[in-house]
Amino acid sequence: MTQHHFVELRNVTKRFGTNTVIDNINLAIPRGEMVTLLGPSGCGKTTVLRLVAGLEKPSEGQIFIDGEDVTQRSIQQRDICMVFQSYALFPHMSLGENIGYGLKMLGTPKAEIRERVKEALALVDLEGFGDRYVDQISGGQQQRVALARALILKPKVLLFDEPLSNLDANLRRSMRDKIRELQKQFDITSLYVTHDQSEAFAVSDQVLVMNKGHIMQIGSPQALYRQPASRFMASFMGDANLFPARFSEASVEIHGYRLPRPAHFRAQGEGTVGVRPEAITLGSQGEESQRCEIRHVSYMGPQYEVIVAWHGQEILLQVNATRLQPEAGESYFLEIHPYGMFVLEDAA
Repeated sequence: MTQHHFVELRNVTKRFGTNTVIDNINLAIPRGEMVTLLGPSGCGKTTVLRLVAGLEKPSEGQIFIDGEDVTQRSIQQRDICMVFQSYALFPHMSLGENIGYGLKMLGTPKAEIRERVKEALALVDLEGFGDRYVDQISGGQQQRVALARALILKPKVLLFDEPLSNLDANLRRSMRDKIRELQKQFDITSLYVTHDQSEAFAVSDQVLVMNKGHIMQIGSPQALYRQPASRFMASFMGDANLFPARFSEASVEIHGYRLPRPAHFRAQGEGTVGVRPEAITLGSQGEESQRCEIRHVSYMGPQYEVIVAWHGQEILLQVNATRLQPEAGESYFLEIHPYGMFVLEDAA
């Protein structure tokens, strides 16, 4: 099988009783890539992870890892490791024993285990912590031990199930950077489940968004944010203002305001355009078609979130707090920047 399909799900459906949780999905993960499954709670992303792990068997379809059909194989026969949100460490063992446990089960010589445990601790910045126990270290350190325990086995595939959800925001940021750094260093094909969009964007080569057991869209973080394929994707990937628009060869017209047509726009006639809040700015000059009125201002530290009324439509903007201090009732002229625009191919 080609390098492009290291982990592959073909026509996979999973039912629990009469409830279809995964509905005939196809997924191919290239070797060495980190793909993140993102979606609202109950969308089926954790079930996909469990199917790849062998913790669940598909109702229909096949699963391949490195060209081999593993659909009926157990988790032990798949050469994968999983990092859980609960860390799943043994409290009666030292950290070194926790990390070396998998090698011990494989019958690896003690001296080699000792050496590899030492290397694994260094990788996750825990040199000298081998003799400590779980209750003597923090949650962030426990998560690094869980990561070391997975990496030491050099698995074909590494699976992450909401690994950072028990950590506070600052730790989450440093830990996600560590995970990404080590995944790239070892070139391990990885599947990562999270409900946190910023986490997904930070760690991934590609993000796969699911909803109700279906794959809605897969692509780089930039592609999903800048060119969402549906209304669901437009709103799920961040705030979006949606406008009725008219397209001509050279321009896009929204509420009488004419803008140069972005090169990637294929649409003709009439349709719906989405604009991200950061792509709309406020100024003191413009055409009458650009005039808007400030309705509500929320101070967010480095920026204001501003709701303005424009041609009978309320829209959301983000205004840099160092440049402008807008107040409710004031009148401005808005400008839309084409880099933050996208066309919704479906109006649903």
